[in-house]
Amino acid sequence: MSGVGRVLVAVYGILALAALGRSIFQIIDRFDAAPIAYTLSAIAAGVYVIATLALALRWERLAWATILFELAGVLIIGTLTTIWPDLIGEGAGDPFGRSATVWSTFGAGYLFIPLVLPILGVIWLVRARRSAARAAQPASPHAS
Repeated sequence: MSGVGRVLVAVYGILALAALGRSIFQIIDRFDAAPIAYTLSAIAAGVYVIATLALALRWERLAWATILFELAGVLIIGTLTTIWPDLIGEGAGDPFGRSATVWSTFGAGYLFIPLVLPILGVIWLVRARRSAARAAQPASPHAS
């Protein structure tokens, strides 16, 4: 895995730990206040954990599935919580980043990393696939 790939996996790992810790605390401490929001936080955390493993272990299909799910989640939840800030509960659309979920307001509570990270993940997966395809091609007989 290249340096860029290692950085991507590291950032996914850090976000996975942060989201997992936050969702566990939210569920234990105040689940009744916003059950939808805290369930979404737990789902996001699970997605980040699986994406981290899939990228690190080069499980390409699983990496694609989790990263595309993550992108859809942050776009859908981000849009909904921007339009209807109280839709999922407890400060979901807080513009200062004290959001109830990782994906609320497009990841504002995490410096918009949840919005940018899946885009970078898709770019990296496309480049890795192209690189693997080039490596698998037989050498041209005219090459010197």
